[in-house]
Amino acid sequence: MANIGIVGLGIMGLPMAKNLLAAGHTVTGHDRSQAAVDKLVGFGGTAAGSIADTVAGADIFITMVPDSPQVQDIVYSEGGLLESASAGLIYVDMSSIRPDVSMDVAKSCREKGIRPLDAPVSGGEPGAVAGTLSIMVGGEQADFDEVLPVLSVMGRTIVRVGPSGSGQTVKAANQLMVAVNIEALAEALLLLEAYGVDMAAAVTVLGGGLAGSAVLEQKAQKMLNREFAPGFRIDLHHKDMGIVTAAAREAGVVIPLGAVAAQLVAALRSQGDGGLDHSALLRGVERLSGRYGEK
Repeated sequence: MANIGIVGLGIMGLPMAKNLLAAGHTVTGHDRSQAAVDKLVGFGGTAAGSIADTVAGADIFITMVPDSPQVQDIVYSEGGLLESASAGLIYVDMSSIRPDVSMDVAKSCREKGIRPLDAPVSGGEPGAVAGTLSIMVGGEQADFDEVLPVLSVMGRTIVRVGPSGSGQTVKAANQLMVAVNIEALAEALLLLEAYGVDMAAAVTVLGGGLAGSAVLEQKAQKMLNREFAPGFRIDLHHKDMGIVTAAAREAGVVIPLGAVAAQLVAALRSQGDGGLDHSALLRGVERLSGRYGEK
């Protein structure tokens, strides 16, 4: 069993930490929200008052925070990871951040003898709770092999996809595909509703054909019920689509559908829906169609 420090006990980080505790690992956690830290303690974890306290005595240090600036602050700030960690620590960043930032962080860590892995996840809150996340990992093979038993507590599909930064690049591609799929599902459902189709039957038959997908399976009924409690917030998908479009521009890759999806996500956020689940893209389609509020 490992001694694990984790910073970021939000929608994703807290259930991931809970699963680690249930598997018998020792978990020390830190978060800006005292309520989140208190929940961790209730699950059997230990509270930490700072990054340094979280790192102290850890074999593995995990971050699960919203964006690149938070990761950079954790790593580079006074009392942060680079100042506090001992050589040999494995640092697993499970946040979704810019690939270039991830590569810079990895370089800085290696210079201090810290072993970095970027390991963003897909599967949202349900996957975090169930321990069935997909985890795409960038970094050294030996470090990946050593941490795999711990990652296996949190995820079902865990793959090393290349050197440092590769995990974040694969996550960007994942978020591109998810956004386009959710938008397509939203448009399809609204079209079906407009024609008075038996929606349950339609979703069943679509799921059995080439249109079937994890997005259809997980999001269709919530869209039909207009239930948009956040599993993965529009605010975060907006951030991720910024990473996608920037990475594509830097690589000279054209992503027409991705660019449109990014704008639709941005529009929904501007309309005040940033705190809703990304399946709320349906609301954007309703507004564009002049049908918002009919259901």
